[in-house]
Formats: sequence, structure tokens, C-alpha cells
Amino acid sequence: MKELKKLNSAQVRRMYLDFFIQHGHTEMPSRSLVPVDDPTLLWINSGVATMKKYFDGQVVPKNPRMTSSQKSIRTNDIENVGKTARHHTMFEMLGNFSVGDYFKDDVIPWAWELLTSDEWFGFDPERLYITYYPKDDAAKKDWLKAGVKEDHLIPDQDNFWDIGQGPSGPDTEIFYDRGQEFNNLPEDDPESYPGGENERYLEIWNIVFSQFNHTPEDTYEPLPHKNIDTGMGLERVVSIFENAPTNFETDLFMPLIKQVEGFSDGKQYGKNKTDDIQFKIIADHIRSITFAINDGALPSNMGRGYVIRRLLRRSVVAGKKLGIDEPFLAKMVPTVGEIMKDYYPDVLENADYVAKVIKSEEDRFSATLNGGLSLLNQVIEEAKTTGTKQIDGQTAFKLYDTYGFPVELTEEYAADEGLTVDDKGFAAAMTEQQNRARNARDMDNGMGVQTDLWTDFKDESKYVGYTDLEVENAKVIGLASDGQHVESADPSAKDVEVIFDQTPFYAEMGGQVADTGDIIDNYGKVVGRVVDVQHAPNQQNLHRVQLSEPLKLGARYKLVVDRARHLKIEKNHTATHLLDQALRNVLGGHTQQAGSLVEAHYLRFDFNHFGQVTAEDLKKVEDMVNEQIWKEIPVTTVETDIESAKKMGAIALFSDKYGDTVRVVKIGDFNTEFCGGDHVKNTNELGLFKIVSEGGVGAGVRRIEAVTASDAFKFMQERLDLLDQAASEVKAAQVKDVPHRLAEIQADLKETKKANEALQAKVAAQQAGAAFDKVETTPKGSLIAAVVKVAGMGQLRQMADEWRQKNLSDVLVLGTAVDDKANLLVAVSDAKSKELKAGDLIKAIAPAINGGGGGRPTLAQAGGKNPAGLQTAIDQAKEWMK
Repeated sequence: MKELKKLNSAQVRRMYLDFFIQHGHTEMPSRSLVPVDDPTLLWINSGVATMKKYFDGQVVPKNPRMTSSQKSIRTNDIENVGKTARHHTMFEMLGNFSVGDYFKDDVIPWAWELLTSDEWFGFDPERLYITYYPKDDAAKKDWLKAGVKEDHLIPDQDNFWDIGQGPSGPDTEIFYDRGQEFNNLPEDDPESYPGGENERYLEIWNIVFSQFNHTPEDTYEPLPHKNIDTGMGLERVVSIFENAPTNFETDLFMPLIKQVEGFSDGKQYGKNKTDDIQFKIIADHIRSITFAINDGALPSNMGRGYVIRRLLRRSVVAGKKLGIDEPFLAKMVPTVGEIMKDYYPDVLENADYVAKVIKSEEDRFSATLNGGLSLLNQVIEEAKTTGTKQIDGQTAFKLYDTYGFPVELTEEYAADEGLTVDDKGFAAAMTEQQNRARNARDMDNGMGVQTDLWTDFKDESKYVGYTDLEVENAKVIGLASDGQHVESADPSAKDVEVIFDQTPFYAEMGGQVADTGDIIDNYGKVVGRVVDVQHAPNQQNLHRVQLSEPLKLGARYKLVVDRARHLKIEKNHTATHLLDQALRNVLGGHTQQAGSLVEAHYLRFDFNHFGQVTAEDLKKVEDMVNEQIWKEIPVTTVETDIESAKKMGAIALFSDKYGDTVRVVKIGDFNTEFCGGDHVKNTNELGLFKIVSEGGVGAGVRRIEAVTASDAFKFMQERLDLLDQAASEVKAAQVKDVPHRLAEIQADLKETKKANEALQAKVAAQQAGAAFDKVETTPKGSLIAAVVKVAGMGQLRQMADEWRQKNLSDVLVLGTAVDDKANLLVAVSDAKSKELKAGDLIKAIAPAINGGGGGRPTLAQAGGKNPAGLQTAIDQAKEWMK
């Protein structure tokens, strides 16, 4: 047997990427776990998820050969994490991709070379087995040609990759034989084969041959361009090189497990199977939590935030099972950063911020966990009172889902009190939740059906809008009408798309909206209007046009951008850069852009921030932006390579926007950013910057809306008009006197309120005196019951307090009407509350006022919308006491 190389995780990752770089691939960076411009995904869940725009033809990549190591999150099997050898919530997927370039006859020999060559992984060929789709004879022949023995090739009907609408096709899977000593089944078990449910044959690589379009009509049509999509789980491959029983005994997880051992009450990994599950849960989940927060997601009760919160709570409960009673997860963030720093240095750089978020959530969950215990104790007490011997499944599931209690923990608490848990009911509730999640996932993964309308159109088109907003003699080099390439288009067409050889119209990108304007013929006649501009797959500016006259391919036209609108957009785009930098300066470097919109009359800027933005900080941000405007700073641009731009300190917002040559916008020494948008020449052109609103729009995402120049002046003028109006209303001689007049009015209101409350108290006392004199004797005890005229429930409670202090009767029932609403109050003396419950009586009489209520045994209240029924309620109370 060939001796196995010893490689750590960083070496395996680098070796894989270097192999494909040597075969002409471009290394693509690992994208954020939070999808950019892809609302169909909750998380980036695979390497191909970041390549969707290339595979469905929306964008043509600069290099059709790409490779990546992509961090991914999947939570569909979260309950299995820790219990199996290889389930993870976050993992890295190594992949190589071809978009219409090479196919099976290239990728299969490369795969075999990477796996078996001594220069690369150097696996023993005898250890490798390959499954393939039975009808895919070409793949089988290519494997045999590469050097695989026929008895190591296994046909498998499941080897067809199809996630619904979009690219699909047969695939081939590669398995590594770890030997029978790793198996959890007897060697002769029917599942003990490559592709079976066993621990011996480890699947390490899946190569998908995308050659069909799965259409909305559920047919499979040949793709215009065949693609290759592969996925190799880093954690799995590393477990082979490190000869680890599972993925967890590798350098990716063991430092975390060792750290948890130090937090626990003497627990050691590998000594107890139950404890090992908790160690694995924590090691897995803290990686996911750390990376997710680092990429801009934050804990919340919905979407990505809920996933983070759930993982964190599972980790805290796992820690408690190991005897860890103090917050500990935040302390593990630097360890995650150290493990991953070779490829993800930003995690370590942002460790303090990530730890702060986790610590806050841990502290908050302590109260939630105590709440869960309180609910459980309440349920146990009720079960004892009613004689029930079982906690129902829905309650057990609520404890699990809302409070983070594993059903095993609920069962332990219940058993101590002689109770059981309805496991079937719990399982049913769990299945229902999983089905909901599975249905949601079914909607998440589909790609668009591949279209090649503009995919093969590669004629050059130049954007000149940085310097010119009008262009003479722009030639139509591409023309489509209602989805078909045409020689001419006329006004009857619903959808006309045009590409010119040069254009002053900006295509929507980076939050900046597209330009609009006119298309004019040689006679000065407007033949059409540009209503939108997007990028074609090969990045030409693709104009969507409303025609008033025919437009011809090859003809030349004058193109005129709406100048006034364009200049407003420029101002707001520059203001966005100033705002971005000011937020970083005031709130901290962790603040990241989460989206933006640059319109003509306002700008919108979304950013990641944990917690509220105070009014004081918001004013600092606004003042800082205006300072830069009034300093009259030149705004300059330069085109350079990415590395040079980074050395300049340029901020990259979303790295997948940038090619080899990037455009950098520099606002003096204040701000430097990658940006392909339009900007002013000097900050003084903005005139004025004013924040209109600020607030939360999602978990950890804040939004600022702001205006500049004439729109800012208009906003301020409207505010001044309102202030003048307020001065007139409060009879202030001058605007500056408004605060003083408001203070005087508030003082007068306060005195009036006190006098009113004193008068109401006097009325209530008179009402109480009249009502308290009428004590009735009933079979169930002494009763005072009356409708009184007071200001509302607050004064009914005051009367009840006086009644209780004077011990005037066993039961008190009072009602009052305020406008069109009715209030009822029932009070029972402490001594009598063992026999009579205030809540029972209020429920009996509240329907008379069309209301409902409840409360404690000694005090209950109800509200309703039928004041006419108050006397009926009093009469019913007297009947109830008989």
C-alpha cells in the first residue's frame, strides 16, 4: 500500500487551488456567507452558489475556468451535528468550474491526476472508487482511459444532479476506501460498498456534468453551453490526510475541542460518547457563528439571524451539559480566527467585534434559558395538580424550539418528578418544522433557465459617461426586439434592447441607478427614450428603450443623457462615499456597507451595526460629512490593478464586482474606495448634506436616508416653515423662544393634570363612600357590587385598594363606563380567595359588556365595548354569589 502524505488543512486547500491554477483556472475568492444580490438564498450553501450568474448566462466570466474554496452554511441536518462523523453547519467546498469551456474528457483526467499523482495528493489508486450514471458511457470511458480499473467503477442510478429549474446533468462521485477498521458495518453488509451508508467508503468529490436545461415545462433540453461544476469537502479530505476517525479530530476542530475541555468541569474528549457529542456541537457551531457574524449577519428572530441564534443556544445548552455555567463562546472566537487565518485573516482582525456580539447574545440567552426552566417547572406543577402523568409533545417542542431545551433535558427534568414526555407528539412537531424548512429549501436552490440571447455577443462597447453626457454618431451594434435579434425595431415592440459602440448612459451598478435620456436621429428627431440600462453578459451597456420611431441595426444616432438628473445622482453618489467613511470613523471599523441606492433626489445607505445609533453619533456623522463638503476637497479617480488599489487603502465593498483593472475614487485623504460610478469633481458641489431618517431594517442592519444640495435645502426649508408655524401656535414672539414657551406650556399642563387628578380622587372617594355603604350578605360571603362614575380602570383599582385596607367585605365588584368603553373589576379578600377566585367571577360576568378578562385569585379585571351591559354584569355577579 502506498504511504499517505501528511498534509494539514491549509496545505490541502492550497494544493487543490494551485493544481487548477496550473491548468488555467482563475482563483475566485471565498465569498461572503451572506449572499450578494441573490434573494433566493438564505446562505451561500455551496461553491456553485456563487457561480449561478455564470452558469445561467447572466454574466460571461473573464475566464471560463475558475476554482475556489468557498465557505458555506447548511442547516438542514442541524440535529445530526455531533452525532455523526461528518455533519457540519459550516464547511468549505473546494471546487473547479468550467463555463462552456472544457468538459468530461478534460476534467476526469485532471481529477485522477490531482488525486493520485505524487506531486499532488498522492492517494493510492487502489483506495479510490468511482460511481457514475449508468447511461453516461462517455464518463466511464474517460475514467478507464485515465487509469481507473474497471472493478473500481460502479454504475449508480442516483448519479444525476438536478435541483429543479436550470442547469442539470449526470455526475460522478469519488470515494476513498479507509479500510474495514473504519467501518461501522460488517464487511458483508449490503450497505458496505462505495456509495452505501457506511463509514468505510468516504465520498470526497462530486463532479457534475451540466449538459441539460431543466425547463419550467419539466423537459431536459441541451444547454447552449456545457458546464463543469465540482465539489470536494475540505473537512473530509483533511480527515484522510490526518488519519482522523471523523472530521472533528483534525486541525480544523481539535483546538476548539481542547479549549472547551478547559472550560468544562474536568470533561475530556474521547472519554464519553454523550460528552463527545456536546464537544462536537460547540466546535462546529462556534465556527458557523463566528464566520456568519464576521460576514455581516447578526442574531435575531428571523432569517439568518434566527439560524445564528439557534446555533448559539444549542452551543450554550451543550456547554451546560459539560458543566459550563458561565458565558464561554465569545472566548472561542480568537481560536477560530487562528485556525482559519491562513485563508481568512479577516476573522482574526474582526475578532473583538464578533466576540462582543456573541457575548451580548450569550448574556441575553441566560435569561431565556431561565425562562424555559420557569415554563418547565410550571408545566410540571400543573401536571401534578391535574394528575397528568405526561408532558405533551407540543410543550416539549416549544421548550426545544423557543428556549433551546433538547427533549432529552426535558425528559430528565420530567423523570425527576415522576413524569414522562410525549415523544410521538414531539417527533410530529419536529417533523412538521423540518417539512416547512425542506419546502423552503426546495425554493432556494434553483438557477434561472440559461439564455444565450446576448451570451455570445462580444462586440466592444465603450462607456464615455465619466467625461461626456452627449455622444454624436453612436452606432447600433446590437439590437433585440421581444427576445429576438433583429435588423430593425419599431414602436409596436414591447421590449427593445440596444447596444451602441459607445454610450454616455450609465448602466445600473453599485447602487447607482441607470441614466435616462434620448436617442436622436440625424435630422434632430427623437426616435426613442432610454428608460433603463443594465449590463449584458459580456458587460456591454444594454439599453432598454421605448421607441417613438423605428430604430435600425448599423445606423448612427445622437445619445443625450438627462443632464440635470445625472448631476444630482453624481452628488448623491459622492455623498454615499462620505457617509460610508463617516460611519466607520464614528461607529467603528466593523461598520460595513450592506447595500445602497443612489437616486436623483435622495440616497439610501444600509450598513451593518450591532445596536442602536444614538442621536449624538448621528449628528457627529452628519457634521463630519458636511465638514468634508465645506473643505472643498477634490474628488479624483484612477484606474489601476487590484493590489495597487489595496495598497492605496481602497475599501472594497463586494469583491466580485471587480476585474483585473479597477477604478478607485479618492476624496482627498478622507476616503478611498473601489467604485465604477459617477462622482462630482469637488465636494463643494454637494453644497449641503442632511440625514432625513435612520432606523433598523433587519437583524443588525441599519438604514440611513439622506439628501444633498437643493433637496437638502428644500428639506431644511420645510423644517423651518414647520418651526415658524409652531412658534405662531404657541404664541412665541420669535422662533428662538419656542423651547421656552413649550416649557411653560408643559409646566401649566402638569399643574392642570395634578389638579384634575385631585378632583378625580375626590370624586372617586365620594363614589367609594356611597358604594361601600351597601354591603350585601350572600350564601358565598359578603358582597359590595356597584356601577360607579370614575375616570377608568386606574381609579377602580384605587377603590379596590381602599376596600382591601378597610376589610369592608369578602368580595368587591365594580364597573364604570368611559366614553364607549366599559371596565369591570373583581376583588376577593385574601381569606376568601381560597374558596372564591376573582378570575372565575370576572370570566362569568365579562360577556355582559362584550368583553373578556382575567387576573390573580385576589384581583381580576375586564374591558369591553358595551357600557350598557354594566348593570347586567353587576346583577350576574350577585347571582353568582348565591
